Amino acid sequence: MGNTNQKIKFYSGENIPLELHKVRIVQKLHLVPIERRLEALYEAGFNTFRLSTKDVFLDMLTDSGTNAMSDHQLAAMMEADDAYAGSQSFDRYQKAVEEVLGKKYLLPVHQGRAAENVISNALVKKGSVVPMNYHFTTALAHITQYGGKIEELLYDEAYVINSKHPFKGNMNIEKLEDCIQRHGVSKIPYIRVEASTNLIGGQPFSIANLREVRAVADKYGIRLVLDASLLGENAWLVKQREPEFKDASMKDIIQLMTGMADLVYFSARKLSSARGGGICTNDVALFKELQPLIPLFEGFLTYGGMSVREVEAIAVGLYETLDETMICQSPQYIEYLVNALDRKGIPVVTPAGVLGCHVDAMRVCEHIPQTAYPAGALAAAFFLISGVRGMERGSVSNQRDEDGNETYADMELLRLAVPRRVFTLSQIKYVEDRMTWLYENRHLIGGLKFVDEPPVLRFFMGGLAPLTDWPEKLMSKFREDFGDSL
Repeated sequence: MGNTNQKIKFYSGENIPLELHKVRIVQKLHLVPIERRLEALYEAGFNTFRLSTKDVFLDMLTDSGTNAMSDHQLAAMMEADDAYAGSQSFDRYQKAVEEVLGKKYLLPVHQGRAAENVISNALVKKGSVVPMNYHFTTALAHITQYGGKIEELLYDEAYVINSKHPFKGNMNIEKLEDCIQRHGVSKIPYIRVEASTNLIGGQPFSIANLREVRAVADKYGIRLVLDASLLGENAWLVKQREPEFKDASMKDIIQLMTGMADLVYFSARKLSSARGGGICTNDVALFKELQPLIPLFEGFLTYGGMSVREVEAIAVGLYETLDETMICQSPQYIEYLVNALDRKGIPVVTPAGVLGCHVDAMRVCEHIPQTAYPAGALAAAFFLISGVRGMERGSVSNQRDEDGNETYADMELLRLAVPRRVFTLSQIKYVEDRMTWLYENRHLIGGLKFVDEPPVLRFFMGGLAPLTDWPEKLMSKFREDFGDSL
């Protein structure tokens, strides 16, 4: 396992990330003309989720299921045991969970939101309140579906876009105490901590903070649940930013975090670069409470709705999470892009977190009110002028309240995800170049409105439309400046 504490310096003085892998299989990309990109936006209802990859150049929508798999993962998939029950592939998965995450009992699920459904079904009742450092879209949807509510308990620093605070994902301990006192222990089925907080820019929490959360959980006898989907990157940033752990191994840091949680769940699409997920615990009573829901919602207990080939790949991927040279690649690319845009005055979330570079649409599009969805507009505009598909992480990603009123996000962000070992440095520099041009022409971006709004998880399926002809004006300016360039 490589140690990345030693920085690799270039004689030229340039500060650029160096890939510690080589490319052996490639996939062709397509960069279609801007006229076709405009047509694609209208066909997709100005929702980047509804775009076809035939029109997408760089897919920076998400890192979920899009991380590059290793040669060892692909080889392991050929050894899969296709048995419906008693599969040896599951045995290898369970062993990896125990050795990497330190949890003995494993329930396989087909992805992270499936785990959220199982946990919410078993533990959340009408009137329940789930304290958390910050919500994730599907976690919120499942908790509210079963009659619960959430309380987000971050420190004020977390909402400061341009900051140097190393752990903006920390849970506010005073607010946690207050939440428990106000609602009562009986109303709180568990405390949820997310590694790392996706919707505020992929920001990590510290081990010191997790220890404090654990102490409060012990004080009141409340379970602590860890969403470990980005656990590896959170652990790597702990190693970089928390002095106590600068010489600790990834395995020690990861198991320190998982060891403080009563229940750990994860999307393997993020954690181990394969399509699946899992719920794990050392609490046999809790395990047995959740166990009957797996055959009901997912599949048998040894595959949980996944292909056994994916089960094999997850097992290998969990071990690879301990390899710093693998885990560090995405955060270093993100840091490079964040710093490059920040130097040019383009508002981005700092310090650089995990998952992707997050552009502050509230400031880029300060002329667009939240009622017109500035983050969604910025995502559409950036795809139009670059062919790069990002994701709206703002009010479109929120959901309406019980009375049907719009709820506006704390932040309006365009997320440009950087999956592990997928993009080259020249592609990252292309993103920087096109975002620089768009920022200089930001006054041309206009707002959006919903024309097709599903009642739940609307950001996946909803359709929007521009309020004016701003997309055509932006395209004309692109042609004026770039000529016949793609």
